[in-house]
Formats: sequence, C-alpha cells, structure tokens
Amino acid sequence: MNSILNTYSPLSKDIYNECYGQEMIDELAIQKILVIGAGGLGCEILKSLALSEIKEIHVIDLDTIDLTNLNRQFLFRMKDVGKYKAEVAAEFIMKRIPSCKVIPYTKKIQEFPINFYQQFPVIIAGLDNIEARRWINRVVIQMVQRDENDKVIDESRHYLIDGGTEGLNGQARVISPFETACYECTLSQLPKQIQYQMCTIASTPRLPEHCIAYAYEVLWSKEQSDLKLDKDNFDHINWIYQKALERAQQFNIQGVTYKLTLGVVKNIIPAVASTNAIIASICTVECIKILTGNGSQLNNYIQWYGQNHQTGIGINVIQQERLEECTECSIQSLEITVKRTDNISILLTLLPPDIELYSKGQTLITNNIRRKQGFAHILEKTFQNLIDEKLIDEKTTLQALDKHKTINVRVQYE
Repeated sequence: MNSILNTYSPLSKDIYNECYGQEMIDELAIQKILVIGAGGLGCEILKSLALSEIKEIHVIDLDTIDLTNLNRQFLFRMKDVGKYKAEVAAEFIMKRIPSCKVIPYTKKIQEFPINFYQQFPVIIAGLDNIEARRWINRVVIQMVQRDENDKVIDESRHYLIDGGTEGLNGQARVISPFETACYECTLSQLPKQIQYQMCTIASTPRLPEHCIAYAYEVLWSKEQSDLKLDKDNFDHINWIYQKALERAQQFNIQGVTYKLTLGVVKNIIPAVASTNAIIASICTVECIKILTGNGSQLNNYIQWYGQNHQTGIGINVIQQERLEECTECSIQSLEITVKRTDNISILLTLLPPDIELYSKGQTLITNNIRRKQGFAHILEKTFQNLIDEKLIDEKTTLQALDKHKTINVRVQYE
C-alpha cells in the first residue's frame, strides 16, 4: 500500500496528488472503518482491509460460528464453533497482523445510536438480508447535514459500500448519499424471494423443497407448538429434516438432504469462497479510493459474473439512477416558524404520527408511543432552552423520520 500511496497518478483526485506520499500514508493510518457482517464475505473484507494498512477496524456480527461455516469462512477453526464470529475474527486478525486493531461487537446494528456510526467515514456491509441493508442505508442518509441554504455539507457525508455474493456471481456498489442512487432507490430491481404455495406443499408436493417447507411451516407448529424454532439448533433442524424425509418417501420424491433443509429453513444463499474474495477486494479498493482520493470511485454498481451461460466469466458496471420519489433520499423539506419561547413539543403537533426528530445525529424528541416517555423532559423545554444547552443550533435543520419518509425541518423564529 505504501508503494501505491507514494506514486503520483494523473487519474487521481487533486487532493491525493497534493498530499501523496508520507502525508497520505499517515492520513490513512488514522482512519477507522466499520464492517458489518463477519461471515463469508465479511471475513474476506476484514482480511483485505487489514492487509491494506487500515489500522483500526470495527466489526459487527451477532451470529455464532456453525460447523457449516468452516469451508469458506477461513478466519474460523473447529475449536471456534459456537463462539461469536466478530470476536473470533477480531482475535485472528490481530494475532496475524499486530499493527491492526479490530474491535468486535455482538449486537444488532439497530441497537447502536447514530453517533456511533458517525465516527466512520466508510461503512462496508457484507450483509445477507434486505432489511438490514435498508436500515444502514437510512443511517448514512440520516447522517448527512445541510447548511442554511439546504445544501449538503460534503464533510458530513459518510459512504456505504455494499457487497453481496450468490454462488459464482457477486455485486458491489458505492452509495454516496444524495449523489448516487441509494439502496431504497433500487429496491424494485431485487429478484423476488422464492415462496411456495401452501396448497401445493400441503396437498401435492412435487419437489424436495415442498417436503421441507411442509415440515417447517406446518408440522413444527402442529407437533412442537410449545417450542420456539431455533434455526441454529442442530436438533431442531434435524427434526425438520427427518420429517421432510418421511413426507418425501410418502410421495416418492428424491433429493431431501440435511444441507437442502438448512437452505430452505434459513433461506441460505449458496456461497463460494473465491467469489467472496473477488467482491471483498472490490469493496476494499473502493474504500481506499474514498479515503485517499487516489482514484475515481465506482459510479456506482458493479456486477461480477463467474458463471454466465451466455458470456462465461464477465464484469459489468452500471450507473444506477436516483429515484425521484425515493422515500429515503428524495427528502421533503419543511419550514416551520415558531417563537423562541415555544416548547419544542409544538413540532410534534405539526408533523406526522410516529415521527422522530434528530438533531446533531441524536434523537431529540419522538412521537413514538413506546419511546415518548423517555424524552418527556425535553418536550417541556423551549427552543431557547435547547439553544442555550447546545442541543440544537441557532440556525438548525432538524431531521424528522418515520417508517416511510425523511423530512428536513428548518426552524425559523419570529
């Protein structure tokens, strides 16, 4: 990495060519990167970042290591089965690369306050589900601040790099809030998840997946009604497997295996180690380019085809377009005039229900029934009180968020 950062490049941004060399090396050394997910892709991302001279990496993953992970998640060994992925991955990397500090977390990403995410200029997601991607996409949008003219303050922009693999194919994308399409903009392009009709799996099963789905959807609730299904429990999955085998024999269906049972119950996407390595390297290169400016970042979506029946191995770069009606990054602005002596609770009467108001990256007040009581002491304060206590600025734009929209609320005083 030092040899790269010591080299002038006509393709680099001006800031890089002004500072390349030791100054840029020192700047890279103080950056902190967040990786979400320490599975197949996450392990490769962590390795690539550590080998690219990133000195501090934070990693979030609440999953534990399963025996089936060991064939492709190379940071784990047999002795690690049952332990937290994030903790074992952090220990492994720090042992092999002592100059790299890796800090693990074993909580849901939704449990961290927004100011936790604000310390990372780049967040790399190696996630395996849509809802988590949508949530972190909203966070990077929410962290963006605007000036008094409602222009985005570039220094407040945090980048999200999203990677994903399926078998021999993979993709990576760079999300720059309010510059590129966000994850929500392209949600309609996602393939629909496979679902099986209940009438088919109950009456006329034709596939091994139908037999597994019947054992999972019907027999478990009927015969194990007092026991909550744990998808990471071998005994639970094995029970479904055995019941699926019985049903497959009844209808003369071949192909029910324990591995397929895991795939149906946990909606497992097939993973190939080499594909994970390729996508992780793309994510890491994009991260380094964002941090140093030593190249133009991806604009903004790349697809890797390791198995395409028409073209063979190939790669494709697409510029995704922002969606005008996107509920996340096409933000509505609202100007509200109040008196300095008004209580801030007046805003809740002017905004939709279940709204949360954010100031400086933290929840200020909320209309959410479950959480409202915890902010009761703020509701009684006037705007001037909050300015004096530096909870809001004199010229402030608050962010109002609910499940469906984001509103920039510009507060003007009479």
